[in-house]
Amino acid sequence: MDARDIIAKLRDKQGLFDSELNWFAAGLASGVVTDAQAGAFAMAALLNGMSDPERVALTLAMRDSGDVMRWDYSEPTIDKHSTGGIGDCVSLLLAPALAALGAYVPMVSGRGLGHTGGTLDKLESIPGLKTEVSEDKFRDVVTKVGCAIVSATGAIAPADKRLYGIRDVSGTVESIDLITASILSKKLAAGLEALVLDVKCGSGAFMTTIEEARTLAQSLVTTANGAGCKTSALITDMNQPCCPSLGNALEIMEVMKALTSGEVDNDLCDLTCALGGELMVLSGLSDDVDAASWAVRDTLTDGSAAERFGQMVTALGGPADFVDLWRDRLPSAPVVRDVMAPHAGFVSAMDGHALGMAVVHLGGGRTNGGERIDPAVGLTNVCELGEPVDGDVLIATIHARNLDDADAAEAALLCAIEIGNTAPEPLKLILEKVSV
Repeated sequence: MDARDIIAKLRDKQGLFDSELNWFAAGLASGVVTDAQAGAFAMAALLNGMSDPERVALTLAMRDSGDVMRWDYSEPTIDKHSTGGIGDCVSLLLAPALAALGAYVPMVSGRGLGHTGGTLDKLESIPGLKTEVSEDKFRDVVTKVGCAIVSATGAIAPADKRLYGIRDVSGTVESIDLITASILSKKLAAGLEALVLDVKCGSGAFMTTIEEARTLAQSLVTTANGAGCKTSALITDMNQPCCPSLGNALEIMEVMKALTSGEVDNDLCDLTCALGGELMVLSGLSDDVDAASWAVRDTLTDGSAAERFGQMVTALGGPADFVDLWRDRLPSAPVVRDVMAPHAGFVSAMDGHALGMAVVHLGGGRTNGGERIDPAVGLTNVCELGEPVDGDVLIATIHARNLDDADAAEAALLCAIEIGNTAPEPLKLILEKVSV
């Protein structure tokens, strides 16, 4: 086969055979396909789109370009994926909760991207914990604990890794078909039987409108099920942070509060339980989504999810006493500053992207791929939409490395949070469900 012929067929909307997409994905992984050819393929996909069968075939071809894990457990292997938001640490609660309920959760996760935080960066704020592990270590932790949250090895979906980098420099990041294949090729390489998707929508998400989120959710669900993995999606609100903290160690603190205090009446825990309920029904662990959601909540309050989380932390190199002494084990920033509301009114709007970028500029994220992250910096006590405020009410607390960084963050914060004369209409946390 010839890459030029495949690109021309995609360009001319002639339809591609599975064998052609298999060859192209293998060529991406091996280097037979050049950067120029990969960029042309991506642009043709962006401009013309792909059919459902083509998108399924591309996803499977990219999955099969590297190692695909197989599991021999009697209970299902399941996972969750979020399209990215701010203050979103659901994975860190959901994985141990599902493990406590008998599932196996081999979660291959990612690092911060743009204004959104990364699950791996958050976990690695725990001293000693390493998420880059061998496949043998990954298997061992999943088998013994029931869950492991790790980074993808170079052998997982190498075709996607190559195409992802080319999309970033060729103006083709927005292709729904390529986004779908990218997300699912890595998830399916983990050998999943069921997957639930959290597709974010709003000012703090990559998909800012419900229409964009719905299009992506439908593409992901259709493709994943076409590839043989039982999948559904929840479209969820991201016009404000999922929890009141943004930043790596600060979000771990929110996770530990949920796991150890019994205080689970909040959006973070509600979303965790909703996604967990969906996933348990998809995988056959339950036949009632409401009962399954309550079962997930029970693991957060009875200590069983905390126990699994602690076992995972220890297995990945973190402190054995982390669950008991997490307040002493996590890093803290030297400058802590409360920011009060500039005037009386109601919190009427938030620019989620701006809030996320404020954390990035504090050092809690990356502006280029090689930067180190400061795990201690970020925001806590972030106010909620609709909250009444005046000059004596806190709208957020800044955790910074120095005074100059705190000043810049305060200025960004005051621009990102709008105080109006009237309270906005309450937002629904879960906007829609998408299934086949």
